[in-house]
Amino acid sequence: MRPRTRGGMSGARKGPAVFLRARVSVHVEPEPYGEDHRNTMETTSSTETTFRDATVDDVPVLVALVESAYRGDASRAGWTTEADLLEGQRTDPDGVKAVVTDPDSRLLVVERGGEIVACCQLEHRGTHAYFGMFAVSPEMQGGGLGKVVIAEAERLVRAGWGATEMHMTVIKQRDELIAWYERRGYRRTGRMSPFPYGDERFGIPQRDDLEFELLIKELQ
Repeated sequence: MRPRTRGGMSGARKGPAVFLRARVSVHVEPEPYGEDHRNTMETTSSTETTFRDATVDDVPVLVALVESAYRGDASRAGWTTEADLLEGQRTDPDGVKAVVTDPDSRLLVVERGGEIVACCQLEHRGTHAYFGMFAVSPEMQGGGLGKVVIAEAERLVRAGWGATEMHMTVIKQRDELIAWYERRGYRRTGRMSPFPYGDERFGIPQRDDLEFELLIKELQ
């Protein structure tokens, strides 16, 4: 069974070289992700951001990154926290390693200054791609890095897989997060899927009405 991931890697990998490593120098404008975000960071006029495929050696760092962005008190330093909705883990080493080694997925690692500061999963699903496991270090949130990462992810799936749409699933109660994706061109579909209650691999729910909503963006 393919590992379940949300937003919604080592050895030989299939697919075009465009996924393997790309260096871009971007001007990152500070942008609050949510209307109530108060931790907007200052950025320099030019920041080099490096994208590459994750390897199995990255798994421990990636697990820590995802957990820091979504769970526990540390996640409250940023605005993507799910700490009020879910306790427990969001992912684990086995789940991340499964994505790294899945031939139909790529876990994109984002580095600055040689440190991993963000990541996202890209999964090839025929004419569309799935975007999941998106995490930005809480200390880096609010500086515009997230929109750079998602734009690069969209470019890669268009160029590498010919994907015409990007899909993701988001907990429907995450109004602020959904609004941020809508500003990036994603639309709500109203199509829901159940939260995996009883499976603590995905966290311990703090309410009984959690569902995932499918968001879709047409890629030009």
